[in-house]
Amino acid sequence: MNNLTELEVENLRHLIGGHGLVVQKLEAYAHNCTDPELKTILERDAQAAKQAQQQLMTFLG
Repeated sequence: MNNLTELEVENLRHLIGGHGLVVQKLEAYAHNCTDPELKTILERDAQAAKQAQQQLMTFLG
């Protein structure tokens, strides 16, 4: 399934990098958060972004 064009690969890399940035930010926000409910939400969203990033990476392999 690696019949991607150069543009598609570049777009995938951009999306993957964007998800990585979202993960870093959400984890930092969660680390600094004092509200336990909000901290849980941020951690859950960070995990979802990681999973999406990993899923996108499967298209490159």
